[in-house]
Amino acid sequence: MALAQAKTASGPTVAILGAGVAGICTAIKLKQAGFTDFTIYEKASEIGGTWRENTYPGCSCDVPLHMYQYSFDMRPDWTKKFVFAADIKAYLESVVDKYGLRGNIRFDTEIDDARFDEASGTWMLKSGDRSFTANVVAAGTGQLHRPVWPDIKGRDSFAGDAWHSAQWNHDVDLKGKRIAVIGNGASAIQFVPEIAKEAASVTIFQRSASWVLPRPQREFYGWERAIYKALPWTMNIQRWKIYWFGELLFRTFHTAGDKLKEMGIAEMEAYVSDPVKKKKLTPDYEPGCKRVLFANDWWPTMGMDHVDVVTEGIEEINASGIRTRDGKQREFDVVIYGTGFDTTHFLGPMALKGLAGRDIKDAWKTGAEAHYGMTVAGFPNFFMLYGPNTNLGHNSIIFMIECQANYITQCVRKLRNDDLLYLDVKPEVQRASNESVQADNANSVFASGCTSWYKTAEGKVTNNWANYTFKYWWRVRRPNFAEFNLRTRTASAQGAGAEGMARQIAAAE
Repeated sequence: MALAQAKTASGPTVAILGAGVAGICTAIKLKQAGFTDFTIYEKASEIGGTWRENTYPGCSCDVPLHMYQYSFDMRPDWTKKFVFAADIKAYLESVVDKYGLRGNIRFDTEIDDARFDEASGTWMLKSGDRSFTANVVAAGTGQLHRPVWPDIKGRDSFAGDAWHSAQWNHDVDLKGKRIAVIGNGASAIQFVPEIAKEAASVTIFQRSASWVLPRPQREFYGWERAIYKALPWTMNIQRWKIYWFGELLFRTFHTAGDKLKEMGIAEMEAYVSDPVKKKKLTPDYEPGCKRVLFANDWWPTMGMDHVDVVTEGIEEINASGIRTRDGKQREFDVVIYGTGFDTTHFLGPMALKGLAGRDIKDAWKTGAEAHYGMTVAGFPNFFMLYGPNTNLGHNSIIFMIECQANYITQCVRKLRNDDLLYLDVKPEVQRASNESVQADNANSVFASGCTSWYKTAEGKVTNNWANYTFKYWWRVRRPNFAEFNLRTRTASAQGAGAEGMARQIAAAE
């Protein structure tokens, strides 16, 4: 497509990266606002994002379903309060069909390079040897889909079956097998109880313990589902009840969290009698510093005799098993890595260059940041969903994503209505915004002494929003366009072009 053709009569062209929860939501909001010239670029052959990638046994959502579906498309036919990954993926598939989005999705197309052309106000996108253009890019590439493999000596020498939990090998029968699990985070909390049902033994190699609380799972009564179907607005009432409970829960991330400690320890002691195992499984940090986990079958599983926990560090993995730093060798048939995801390197392997060829890696050399988690100075018409500092520890990310999709849609409308070439958040606005976010995080448990996926190796919290979500909604409900440099198609380039913007960014830094 020629650059001059990138902007159509219906408005700017929009490239949405990723057909997960965020990308689908953005596409719907754009379509409802009358924008039809958008394409969703999806790296896989089907939709679903993290709910497509993770298929391990027991994979489910720990947010009540009333808060883990779009507020504009609540369904009355769910059977449980907390649902499995396959249920969420099926919901997303039905949403895509309901809103007629399949024709807008280009599957098997991962955008690996994006460069902004200032003269045309166009992003040049590449996927391998294929090229595309768009005026606006909305990246919904997420945080929880790029598996992290631990740097352990001899990892590739193991002769048995091995895989990451996000790349589950369903062809291997685990019955009667000796299984090693490296890591005990959110994924392991769910799959370990499942594999322990049939394994000969499960040995968890733990770096740090997790705070695990009971999850109030239950089946919906028939009369509840009948009411939801007859009176759909009652689902919204339930949604708001859960939402405000989550907002109250937020206070636990700014206090000592003694109640959560008591609950977690009491639950453990109800099932685990071995004092040595209890000591290993008791966290030495405040609840919330790492992700608080919710499960009903974790502690019963930890109390089983054939489930062991090893806290000695791993020296090496060899052909037959794992040797720990105390010199002890343990033999295994299967090794499963529950070692999480690369969460602090937002946008993954994609190369991104903005005004004056500025590389996003240089902009984020001290850790990722963005104005309200969406816009970065020097990268015009580029937006992120579920970007830096918009992850939550107390509520539903779908609430944040809907806020962001509405904000982005309003920005696209501004581009069309004012015939703008581009809009670019001002460096000083982004800096002030990030300082506010980091001040909130500094006063939260997220910045306390533990190591977590919420922050970089240097200690900067790049993932979490440490405030109430209604405050986030209030701040982004309408874009303040005074916070942006607006470039019209007829404006002089003097002081507003790439060189001028590069000077502004350098001065702000």
